[in-house]
Amino acid sequence: MNNRISTAGAYSLQLSTMLSKQAGLAHTQQQLAKGERLVTAKDDPVAAGTAVSLDRANAELERFGENANLLGNRLNLQESVLAQAGERLARVRELTIQANNASLSSDDKKAITAELKVIRQELIGLANSQDGSGRYLFGGTADDHAPFVVSGGNVGYTGDQRQRQVEIAPDQFVSDTVPGSELFMRIKTGDGRIDGAAATTNTGSGVLMEFGLDANAGWNGGRYSVVFTAADTYELRDAGGAVVGTGTYESGEGISVGGLNLRIDGAPAAGDSFSIGPAGNQDVFGMINDLVGALELPDDTPVQRAAQQNALQASLRDAATAQDHFIDGRATGGAQLAAMDSAAELRDAQSVTLQTTLSGIRDLDYAEAISRFTLESTALQAAQQAFMRLQGSSLFDLMR
Repeated sequence: MNNRISTAGAYSLQLSTMLSKQAGLAHTQQQLAKGERLVTAKDDPVAAGTAVSLDRANAELERFGENANLLGNRLNLQESVLAQAGERLARVRELTIQANNASLSSDDKKAITAELKVIRQELIGLANSQDGSGRYLFGGTADDHAPFVVSGGNVGYTGDQRQRQVEIAPDQFVSDTVPGSELFMRIKTGDGRIDGAAATTNTGSGVLMEFGLDANAGWNGGRYSVVFTAADTYELRDAGGAVVGTGTYESGEGISVGGLNLRIDGAPAAGDSFSIGPAGNQDVFGMINDLVGALELPDDTPVQRAAQQNALQASLRDAATAQDHFIDGRATGGAQLAAMDSAAELRDAQSVTLQTTLSGIRDLDYAEAISRFTLESTALQAAQQAFMRLQGSSLFDLMR
């Protein structure tokens, strides 16, 4: 039995073949023009789906990079601000040492006071520093307004205590800048662990010069006081006022109580007292205010000079501790910046891996594609020639 093919059927078959060859050739041309194997998802649905996932992962890495750039800018600005604040506090220490000179005139002290007020104002400006986008560095998460405001001569903090955690690499987070409440408002007094002070009601000329831990005895963290019962004798009392020891006083000699040492110079009077115990907290602006207040105290009598010296000694210790506090803040920021460098290396390594994998999925094998293009072009030409011959063949030609 013979299958008969009509003339219309033959024409339709040849046309379908040519269109198919043209479509294949056009697809190969697109691949060559783009340099990609996957022109559409139907070319390889599984590979196309994988490529989309890899694109998303790569976009996420780019987002992490943008986060890191913004955060790096803020942390570098924090480093700069804290370095400048440390320089200001170094100058405060220099001025305090100068002010503790008994030969200074009142005009000299006024000049020092004026410079201290300028430094305080500069520190307020540094504490209200902004990043490049207008956000405040030290407001915590409430960084849309100035965190430090002056009211009644005192500086208050209006930010919050929260610290953003920013993802800069997959499952790797770095903290944003430190809230200003921690950097500028909660600075330990004294040496950072222990603090001592002379009572403001003292009537003698005793000056608390230094203090520290007793190397031979353990301190239980309590507060103690040295209360003079006479010019040359004293009682040692605990926080509850109970007498825990007595002693004979000589100017410049050390006194030990509860695992702590202190040294007093001068001539205390009966009833004078000096306390020592755990360090408290203060803000850097209040510290400078206290120093200014100490310089403005009268110093006409030995008692007044002793009161001023006690205040200046306390300010000198507090300024040194505040300077160390800012150094610690810089160290914390430096650790964050180091973590960001490690994260950047991780992102770069992952990006290279993703790009390599994507290249293997998407990139065109030019040798194979060119060979296929040549073959498809030849096949199309053959189909076209066959069609031309089909057009030239007719039953009427055979009947002539």
